[in-house]
Amino acid sequence: MLKSYGEKETGKIIKKITKGVRQLEIFPQSGISVSSNYDIDCDYHYIFVERNYFFYRIKDKNTVLILDMFNEKEDFMRRLFGIVTTSQETIDYWKE
Repeated sequence: MLKSYGEKETGKIIKKITKGVRQLEIFPQSGISVSSNYDIDCDYHYIFVERNYFFYRIKDKNTVLILDMFNEKEDFMRRLFGIVTTSQETIDYWKE
């Protein structure tokens, strides 16, 4: 996917992603709590960096575990929690 941006632009994107994820080392609570935002009982948090959602857990005061990454176009609610957020009309149209 990043190939389409060219080498220079790809480097910039990767640098922004790395910087965003590394911020969790200093500010692990800076992400959004999944349970408070989506009313799902879990200890996951997420951040949004360069059109990608990064889901993570805070294990202890020195450890943050990145669990998964999803592009903004992916249905992360279905993949992570089995929650269908797509309308039946869309599912029928795309035969999902």
